[in-house]
Amino acid sequence: MKTITSIAFGIIITFSLNAQNKKTKDLNAIKSMCGCFEVTFNFAETFQYSKDSLYKGSKSKTDKGLEWAQLVVDEKDKVSIQHILQVGNPSKPHIVKHWRQDWLFENTNFYTFDSNNNWLYETKSKPSVKGQWTQKVYQVDDSPRYEGSATWVHVDGKSFWENTTPAPLPRREKTTRSDYNLMIRGNRHEITDNGWVHDQDNEKIVRENGKKDMLLAKEKGYNTYVKVDDSKCQAAADWWKEHQGKWALVRNKWDEVFGRNANLSLEAKVDNKALYKHLFSEDYTQENDIAKVIESFVKK
Repeated sequence: MKTITSIAFGIIITFSLNAQNKKTKDLNAIKSMCGCFEVTFNFAETFQYSKDSLYKGSKSKTDKGLEWAQLVVDEKDKVSIQHILQVGNPSKPHIVKHWRQDWLFENTNFYTFDSNNNWLYETKSKPSVKGQWTQKVYQVDDSPRYEGSATWVHVDGKSFWENTTPAPLPRREKTTRSDYNLMIRGNRHEITDNGWVHDQDNEKIVRENGKKDMLLAKEKGYNTYVKVDDSKCQAAADWWKEHQGKWALVRNKWDEVFGRNANLSLEAKVDNKALYKHLFSEDYTQENDIAKVIESFVKK
């Protein structure tokens, strides 16, 4: 009897240690996306399904720049990384607060994009997300963008995470396209020897109430992040040190909004300006002002 008990105990301990080791590998992979990177953004519309003979797809797009990925939160069940673009003349670069990605372990609360600035609040069971990490991606103003849950995979010398989830139109098309209102994003984050790759297989979707979703086109995205010395992103790192307090207030307000655990609809503009234009200005530095302007975008 003692032998059986000892074996069972040993199995439990081994399983627990393996799970801890797996989670450590996950965290190391996620945090390896921090630092200074030379980034190349590549997008091409690959297949078209429109029945309109005059349909014109998006032109292929390639951009480059330096991106500083700042570790904002480093906890056992949460990692937050703020991306900051550094472009232009290296001696006097232009700094742009870019997207943010939060990684939550075994998260059960989701805001799933539905279309037209609407997100549906959903919960998943604990067994369905066991061992998984949710990646929550935010806009430049820290409003929601898209999120999905999946397992980090470490096999054959590779570390990757992949998920498919609905998302708003990408920034590169939001101001030029109005013939679709939803993107199904196939995201793969793979860690490489010299950085990481964001590999995407996307679908451009027309969603209308009471109708079946219509596939308009497919798109391939392949963004490479090549690690370079942190000194190259010093201007972006310094910018964050100066402005991180303000953006902590912005995140805190959004956390309060998300904590309501209810469907979320946002205005596209208030006073004829998008939210990021409000928050990027020097008019909003105080907690009350920041909370007020964010709240003005939340539809009641």
